Amino acid sequence: MKGKKIFKRLGGFCVGWVMIFAVLGVLGACDDPVPDDDAVLDTQTMIPHASWDCGLPKGIPAPANGQLVFEANMTLGQIYDMGQTQYGRRHLIEIKGGTVSGPDINAQIMTGGLDFQLTLANGALEIEQIMVLKTDDGKYIYFRNAGTGTGQSEVRVVPDFEAANSGDYAWLNTGSFAGVRVLDMTKKTLKVTIYDVGNITIQPNAANAIRVTQPSGVPDQSWECRAASASETQGAELYKETVGIGSGLSVGSSKRGRRNIIPITGGTATGKIAGKVLAGGADFQILSSPMSLDARYTIQTNEGELIIVRNCGPTSSMVPVFEARADGKYGYLNDALWLSSAPSIGASSVALTIYESNGGSGSSSSSSSSSGGCN
Repeated sequence: MKGKKIFKRLGGFCVGWVMIFAVLGVLGACDDPVPDDDAVLDTQTMIPHASWDCGLPKGIPAPANGQLVFEANMTLGQIYDMGQTQYGRRHLIEIKGGTVSGPDINAQIMTGGLDFQLTLANGALEIEQIMVLKTDDGKYIYFRNAGTGTGQSEVRVVPDFEAANSGDYAWLNTGSFAGVRVLDMTKKTLKVTIYDVGNITIQPNAANAIRVTQPSGVPDQSWECRAASASETQGAELYKETVGIGSGLSVGSSKRGRRNIIPITGGTATGKIAGKVLAGGADFQILSSPMSLDARYTIQTNEGELIIVRNCGPTSSMVPVFEARADGKYGYLNDALWLSSAPSIGASSVALTIYESNGGSGSSSSSSSSSGGCN
């Protein structure tokens, strides 16, 4: 990115004599300069696919042209290659902790975060990250990133923050931010750098924009929860789960309501899906009346397959969606509709039963969002 060479010069003559020509002012004698790929990305706007509804849909400006907000360096756990799901090739990455450093915020990244990386057949990427920050003065901040890119060379993210409305970090609730995510799977390092881009004006056109495209015939992943239709009723039981939970992390009253976060510490699944709930993820609650839940976690079956679970909605009408390997034993989960019981909440665990949905139509991968966008 910044600081890299701006031009590539070809030919042994130019390489050997570039300093002499620079002094003589005749550098034009070399081949015409070719823009470096990274230098081009430094100035171009990235336009997400039409299915994107996660902030800055008209274009994500080059983040480094804004003002630095912070740099986050994450410690990673397991990196799971789930293979091809209904959406593309999915990697699930555990975030075990990390640090956030910036001019106006310093924080720790709490263990239990998740990074969902989706690679499409044309090389395009879509990213979602969910994590919790604990600032140096003890405040909790919900930090969700949605990202996209034409490949690994640059993945731009649009963060969504929830901080207490009355606290020192309330400015995160209303700002316009973008960033860059850099993942090295070999070294198991992950860095996200966030910038304030509120003062950048974009006017995308064919010359200054990079457009993210997707292969045809593949469903768009949903960025939000599915809402059940009025005609849906509980059918046959699919499985039961007992999900271990930790102590609540209170953000307080924020832009969407009173946010409370319950870490997921493990658990079990029995029935047609049998296995364990992996530690990681959380239930991101809004303490309204009725309380609204958004539980994000992963089941590892007894056969070793991974199933990504998102179970959310008001407590009386929760709806789960699943993402599993398309050609695996549990690929059928991707193509049907499911309903959840209300949670039975204990001191250290939550019990739920998942059912087939009767009366609905379509599939979970093509269902509409209940909240209209991830930001």
